[in-house]
Amino acid sequence: MKTINKKVLIPMLMSFMVLLLVSCGSSQNTSGDIMADSRDAKATITKNHPNISELFDNSVGYAIFPNVGKGAYIIGAASGNGTVYENGTLIGYSSLKQVDVGLQVGGKAYIEVIFFQTQDALNRFKSGSYELSGNVSAVLLEEGVSRDVEFRDGVGVVTKPKAGAMAGISVGGQKFEFNAIQ
Repeated sequence: MKTINKKVLIPMLMSFMVLLLVSCGSSQNTSGDIMADSRDAKATITKNHPNISELFDNSVGYAIFPNVGKGAYIIGAASGNGTVYENGTLIGYSSLKQVDVGLQVGGKAYIEVIFFQTQDALNRFKSGSYELSGNVSAVLLEEGVSRDVEFRDGVGVVTKPKAGAMAGISVGGQKFEFNAIQ
C-alpha cells in the first residue's frame, strides 16, 4: 500500500479545515447568541480604546462580527455572523465571508467592527450584498495601543485578535449579506 507524502497530506488537511470552518463554523449561533457575543465584543474593544468607544457613539451605524474564524494554507477563508446597528439601535444581522490567496498559513479568531461614517455608506451596506475590496485597510487593535481609524468612502474597519496564529501576506476581499429585523 502506498504511503501519502507529507507534502500532499498537510495541504489536504489544511484545505479540509478551511472548508469546515467556512461551511459550519459560525452558522450554529442563534440570534440571541450573536447579540450577546456582539455586546461582549463591543465591551472588549471599548475597554482599552477610548477613541474606538467614541466611534460607537458618533457613527451613523456599525456592524459587529464578534467571532470571525479564518484558516489558510495558501488559499484562505473566513466566516462570521454579526449584528448591525443604526444610531445605536439593532436593525438587523449580517454574515461575513472572505476568500483570499497568497503566502499564508495558520488559523485565527478575531473580532471585526465596521463603522459607517455616513448614512450613504450604511445604506450601501443595508442594500443586501456588500463587498469590501482587498485595498481597505483595517486598524488592528492591540492591548494598550490606541490608533486612529482610517475611513474610505465613509467606511472604517477595526479588528481585534482573539486566538490563533497566522502568518502571511494575502489579497482578497470580504462579502456581506444583510438581513433586516422584521
